[in-house]
Amino acid sequence: MTQQLPQPPSTEPELAGVRNFRDVGGLPTVDGRRVQYGRLFRSGHLAHATESDAAFLSSLGLHTVFDFRNAADHKLEGPDVELPGVRNLNIPLSDPADGAEFWKMVRDGDLAQLRSILADGKAAGRMSASYRMIIKERTAEHSRVLHALAEDSVPALMHCAAGKDRAGLSIAVSLLAVGVERDAIEADYLKSNDPHRRYKVRRSDSSPAGMSPEVMELLSPLFDARAEYLAAAFDTIEETWGGTERYLSEGLGISPETRERLRERLLDGSV
Repeated sequence: MTQQLPQPPSTEPELAGVRNFRDVGGLPTVDGRRVQYGRLFRSGHLAHATESDAAFLSSLGLHTVFDFRNAADHKLEGPDVELPGVRNLNIPLSDPADGAEFWKMVRDGDLAQLRSILADGKAAGRMSASYRMIIKERTAEHSRVLHALAEDSVPALMHCAAGKDRAGLSIAVSLLAVGVERDAIEADYLKSNDPHRRYKVRRSDSSPAGMSPEVMELLSPLFDARAEYLAAAFDTIEETWGGTERYLSEGLGISPETRERLRERLLDGSV
């Protein structure tokens, strides 16, 4: 019997209180397979999900929600809404104290302060450095995610605050592990720039001056998904481990058997 390939959802849902939601199904692998629809999802945080949002998320048959926010994020946004029968696994990918003063200035700083910390490429440089740090220093966390996916956690939803950086890297690592083409990983990552997906900037000064075009331009690199950020992560894999294979096997401790289980859980059956 010929296996029926999974069909893409006819329309992407418009969720009222959850930003940046999408199914990563359909992405091609280097060996001609594709990620199955309905297996791996990504989004921003679920703290503000409405009742109808929660009903939709509950309809996905999720086993696990991976929440990569830290305690400071939870304090700012609140905990995820509870989805009956779904495990919520909190694996912080950034320290609550890491950059706390910086993010306070992003929320509260005036134009002169923001220029001092963000202008002249400093904001984009900080983002690239953050991506490098997560890849290099959060190997235990990413190992835990991949082992969980291989064991029992699919269908899964991964999110952080905006669903762009920490969740974006965790999705990228998961897709690398099953052989998804890097161009396809990048294309999915860049979807976070779509206007309806973007994280809503939080500023204590919501006046015209506090949200002026110059302020928004200074903040933009922090809330953009940029190919150069993801490239910094991929470059770190090459520089530190010499390539994806050693990164997965030595950096993350992923055995060939675990990778095969990941493929079974996430990919379609055709080769």
